[in-house]
Amino acid sequence: MRRAVLLMMVLAALALSAALVAAGQSKGFVPGRTPDGQPDLRGTWVNFDSTPFEAPATSGAPAAAPIPAAPGVNPPSHWADHDSPMKAARRSMVVDPPDGRVPVMKWAEDKRAYDLDHVQDSEVHQTSWERCITRGMPAGMFPAGYNNAYEFIQIPGYVVIRYEMIHNARIIPIDGRPRLNGKIRQWDGEPRGHWDGTTLVVESSNYNDKGMIATSAATARIRGIPQSEALHVVERFTPVDANTIMYRATIEDKNVYTAPWTVEIPLTRDSKYQMFEYSCAEGNYATPNILAGGRAAEREAAGGTNP
Repeated sequence: MRRAVLLMMVLAALALSAALVAAGQSKGFVPGRTPDGQPDLRGTWVNFDSTPFEAPATSGAPAAAPIPAAPGVNPPSHWADHDSPMKAARRSMVVDPPDGRVPVMKWAEDKRAYDLDHVQDSEVHQTSWERCITRGMPAGMFPAGYNNAYEFIQIPGYVVIRYEMIHNARIIPIDGRPRLNGKIRQWDGEPRGHWDGTTLVVESSNYNDKGMIATSAATARIRGIPQSEALHVVERFTPVDANTIMYRATIEDKNVYTAPWTVEIPLTRDSKYQMFEYSCAEGNYATPNILAGGRAAEREAAGGTNP
């Protein structure tokens, strides 16, 4: 009798746990393990999200540099069509500082405005996304209007994140290896990962100063803000239930921001999502077309004729 009662209690507890996981409310969720013992994050995840990147500016806040309407080549509207799950909208993706605003230095906003106003003058004023180099890191984790899918692959000593947008495969060593020489600088920085319980923690440094912290139009005011070689990013991927990873990134760059700031975005499992090649290469048609448009505008302003 006692054994039967105990069995019923266990079954009831398991049923309650399953219900909580299904409802996305499990507080003590423990993910499964990969064959080599890592917490299992494998699968396809999406972050389609209607949440604004920043919270609205409060009254009395200093005026920001204007954001020019930069010319470009935009995709057809149906690219944004999808049937992937979406989490409820929140006030902002920026969760720290508490006001939900990125503490950007004025010079960085001014440079962003200048670059966006001169994208037809030279490719160096365009974002690395437009040039098909990279969306940047952590910019590649910030949702855009389409292609917001990520495949997590785990093998001994590594976690690999395959990004649908610009088909980037980010290889993250988790074997404790030392960092590269500080003189080696990269667009996406150099990541090193480790496990903190079931949370994957990724620290990235060794950035170059050619990229931008955000490249998607959905990041609004922050799109095109430059990065410096002092950029340091700490990302945390925490599985909170069977279908949700909470992504949290803290960005620090003493040359660009007056204080560190943090973004938090849920990733949702979407096993039916199919990722296809994002056929994009540096020197793509968009860049020469934008520059050619600039030269045509100059000829027209000078009274010349366009071919």
